[in-house]
Formats: sequence, C-alpha cells, structure tokens
Amino acid sequence: MSQLSELPAQPAGVPWPTGEWTTGPLRVRDAAGLSALIEEAFAAPDTERLGETHALVIVQGGRLVLERYNDGYGPDQTYPSWSKAKSITHALTGLLVDDGRLDIHAPADVPEWRTEPGDPRAAITLDQLLRMSSGLAFVEDYVPGHVSDVIEMLFGAGKANVAHYAASRPLAHPPGTFWSYASGTTNIVARCAARALGVDAAGFEAFMRERLFEPIGMRSAIPKFDAAGTFIGSSFCFATARDFARFGLLYLRGGRWDERQILPRDWVDYARTQTPQPAEREGDYGAHWWLNLAGPGSFSANGYEGQYTVAVPDLDLVLVRHGKTPLAKKDAVKAWIADVADSFR
Repeated sequence: MSQLSELPAQPAGVPWPTGEWTTGPLRVRDAAGLSALIEEAFAAPDTERLGETHALVIVQGGRLVLERYNDGYGPDQTYPSWSKAKSITHALTGLLVDDGRLDIHAPADVPEWRTEPGDPRAAITLDQLLRMSSGLAFVEDYVPGHVSDVIEMLFGAGKANVAHYAASRPLAHPPGTFWSYASGTTNIVARCAARALGVDAAGFEAFMRERLFEPIGMRSAIPKFDAAGTFIGSSFCFATARDFARFGLLYLRGGRWDERQILPRDWVDYARTQTPQPAEREGDYGAHWWLNLAGPGSFSANGYEGQYTVAVPDLDLVLVRHGKTPLAKKDAVKAWIADVADSFR
C-alpha cells in the first residue's frame, strides 16, 4: 500500500458534519479560474459543453466551502446516484468483511453457479467481482436499441431479480484474467451481502442505515430494491448532494468518522488500489471506485449522466457534481471536474 497517497485527517477544531456542515472559508489558488468554470456550468439550464449541471458541492478541510444549484434544484433535493451506488455497495461489503461474515478471496456465495457440477463460475471471488474482473459476459451499453445487458437487467426481463439476471450470464473469460466494467457484478455482490446477513430487503436497509448512513449523518439516502429483495447496488441510491459529500468525506478520512472507525482503513486503501485493465480501458479503476479523475491519487464514485463524488487527498477536497449530461459530453464533464480540482493546486 506504500504507493498510495496519504489520506488526510480531519483538521483539529473542525466538527465532523454528522449534523450540519461547518462552512467556509474557500482557499483556492486560481479564484478567477474556478469562478469561470462554475459560471460555465451554471450559465444555462443546458450548456453546450457540459449539458445540465444541477448541483455542485465542494468540501475542503472538512468544511463546506462552496455550494451551487441550478434553477429548480436545491440542497434538500435528492439526486440519483446511478453507478455511484457501486461505491456504497463497496462500503457495505467492507462492513461485512470487518465483521468476519464475508471473505473477498473465497468463492462468492452465488447459487446459480453451484447447480451444475464443475461450473467454472463457481470459482469467481468477491474480489474479482469488486474489481470488475469476474470474466462474466455482460454488455454495459446505455444506448437505446443496442444490445444491452444493463438496460435489460434494470428495466427489462431482469428487473424483478437483478442479481439472478447477472449471475445467469456465461463466462466470456477465465475469472481474474480480463477487466470489463459491468453493473451486473455489483448486484451479485449486493445479494451476497444480504445472504451473509441472512436478511430480506427490510433487514438489509436497516443494516445500511444503522451501520453506514446514520453514523455519518447521511439521512437523506433512499436505496432501491428489486422485487426479489436485492439492493440494486449497481445504480439506485438517491441522496442530497451534501450527503453524497459526507460519503466522500468518509473515504477521504480513511473510513474514520469522529471517534469511530466506520470502515477499516485498509478497506479504503483496497478501494483505491489499481486493478489491471486492458489498454483500451476508459479510466483507471480500483475496487468499485474509479481512480485519478482529479489528478494522481484521487478516487471517485462515478455515475451515469454526470453524477460524481470525487475525493482528492492531496487537496483535502471532496467534490460532488450532479446533472444530466449526454454520453457524448461525458469526457468534457470529466475534464471540467479535473480543472475545478486543479484550480485549488
């Protein structure tokens, strides 16, 4: 773990934002540049380069230092996570690993892979699922009319039992040999977590609230479950932008919150340790967190249509952006986020 950047501690005298956030002051190297970037994003309801930006929250040194909303949006509104929920699923898995209920290096508890003797999928581990290296065939395409397992899973034939749909996919590669981003793997992980607890949807939501959301003050969180009772951890946990910032701060602080170590520090380090990927990858990836979006050492929860929670250790910064950005403008939003972070350097 020595290659990882050091995670900052909460500054002395700054209260943990379990309740209200402590605010200001904003300390930025390039104030004019930051102002121009913010004005670009909020210049119109739908901008040419970035699409719609609904919310921006920046936390620096544990304080809320900048907050901006577009017309029709505000601090009390809940925003979609889309795939930012994957990083929440990572946190829930870490709690169960710490409890001794899950072993990420053991074969995952997936009934579909044990009905036929010798099924090679039975060797897939939670580590391989969390690192998107399970080898399962899964088409992650959000363009209507294209072949898409993710659309079929969330909105089509698989929506009543998302984990079963994903677990029923065949192997395309030997487990652990090929990286391929796939939302289905997260829903398999979410079901494994519930099976480890032996609970239904209500019991799992209670676990989420008691062990993760309540301790950090993330009280607006609204997780969604399918008809089979599985948390749709790939895609659906709504929350306010401020609460997504609380979640980002938890990881920026190495899993610590106030006087409690909510997540083991090495579990946070695991999230931000590089997973080998093919040369044509679209971004560096750890374990259910993306890496280096806002500079080396940063790590982020990224969601469809431009939802981002970004932790930047060298700046002691958390940046949350919500909006509705077409896929064609995705790279522009990533560049904009990197530029916002760079204005603090």
